[in-house]
Amino acid sequence: MRHDLCSFRASVTVQPADLDLTPLVQMREATRVFGEVTAADHVSLDVSEGTILGLIGPSGSGKTTLIRMLTGTVAPSSGEVRVLGEDPRRFRRETRERIGYLPQDFLLYRDLTAAENVSFVAALFGMFWPSRRRRTREVLELVQLWDARRRLARDMSGGMRRRLALACALVHDPAVLFLDEPTAGIDPLLRQMVWEELRRLRDGGRTLLVTTQYVGEAQHCDTVALLSDGQLIALDHPDRLVRRALGGDLLEVVTKRPIDPRPVRDLRGIQRVEQRSPERLRIVAEDGSAATPLIVDTITAHGGEVATINERRPTLDEVFALLVEDHRARNGDPEPAAP
Repeated sequence: MRHDLCSFRASVTVQPADLDLTPLVQMREATRVFGEVTAADHVSLDVSEGTILGLIGPSGSGKTTLIRMLTGTVAPSSGEVRVLGEDPRRFRRETRERIGYLPQDFLLYRDLTAAENVSFVAALFGMFWPSRRRRTREVLELVQLWDARRRLARDMSGGMRRRLALACALVHDPAVLFLDEPTAGIDPLLRQMVWEELRRLRDGGRTLLVTTQYVGEAQHCDTVALLSDGQLIALDHPDRLVRRALGGDLLEVVTKRPIDPRPVRDLRGIQRVEQRSPERLRIVAEDGSAATPLIVDTITAHGGEVATINERRPTLDEVFALLVEDHRARNGDPEPAAP
C-alpha cells in the first residue's frame, strides 16, 4: 500500500550538513561486495568532530557494513575509508585506543559479574585501578545497572546484557564512538536516557556514529544518513530532510463546504495541492506561514469558508518512506518503501 504522503515527492540530492569542523571520519566511494550482494554501494560522507551521525535504515540497508569498514573489521572492496586520519585496517595502537565500538553481537564474559566485565575491558585499555573503579561505577549507573553490578552476565536478561555491552564500550571514554544498534532491546525510557548520555558525550567533544532501525531516533542526531539497499540516499540535518522530502511546508486545510482546489493551485509559492475529500486539502507551500493568509483569502473569495488550517509536521517514518520511494522510483524500482 502506498504511503499517504507519496504524492508529495521531491528529488533527493545527497549533501552533508553545513558543518565547518574538520572531519574525523571520511568515506570516499566506499563499496563492499559479498559475493553477488553489494552491501555498501559507493558511499561518501564526512563526520566532523563533536557531532552525532545517525545511520538509519531497515535491516539489510548497509548500516552494519559501514560500521565494520570504519572499524577495520571488514575491508572495502573499493573506495577509501579514513578514521582519525588513518586507514582502519592499519590503526596504530594509540589510535585504536581512541576508538570505542559496540557491535550488534558484543560478547560478554558470562561467568563474570557486570562490574567485572566493565572493569576487565577498562584494564585492556590500560586504565589503572582507581580510575577503572570510578569509571566502572559511572558507566554502570548510566545504564542503570549499578544495583546489578554483582550479577553474573549469564543471569541477565537480553536487555540488561545490551546495556552492559554499552557500558563496556563507553568505559575508556573514547574520542570516536561507533555504536551499532545501541538501543536495541531496551525500553523507551532507558532509550531516551541513553541518547541523553550520547548527546552529553557529543557536547564534550566526542564524535559518534550510531546505527538504528528506530527512525524516530533521528531527532537526536546532528546529521542523518538514510540508507537503502546499500546506498546513501540522503545526508542532512533531520529538519532539512523533512523539507526535502516534501518540497516545502505541509498544510492541512478543512473547509465548511466543498471547495474547488484549482484557485489555490494558482497561488504563488504553492508547490502541490491534493484534495483529500470535498472539504479537505493537503497543500505543500514554499513558506507555510506566508501562504496561510493567501489560502484563506482565496478560498473565501471563491465562496468557501475555512474551518481550520494547520501546518503539519510529518513523522520521520513518513519522511524516510518518501525519500526511499523517491530513490527507488528514480532508479527504476517501482516497489514502494516500507513505512
